[in-house]
Amino acid sequence: MSQANDILAYMKKHPITAMDALRLFGCFRLAARIKDLKDYGHIITTHIVHRNGKKFAKYVLVKERR
Repeated sequence: MSQANDILAYMKKHPITAMDALRLFGCFRLAARIKDLKDYGHIITTHIVHRNGKKFAKYVLVKERR
């Protein structure tokens, strides 16, 4: 779960998109890593962003698992 841990560390300070995850961590399946983090107990919200006629998800860490 190393990639998910890297993503979680990033999300403590910044929201993340699939493009961010690919660029920063080489992660092609951000939604799967977000599901892993949610299954582990972290609370993450999904915001749909509309930009330039396209839409994408932006994930925000609301609360970490204790």
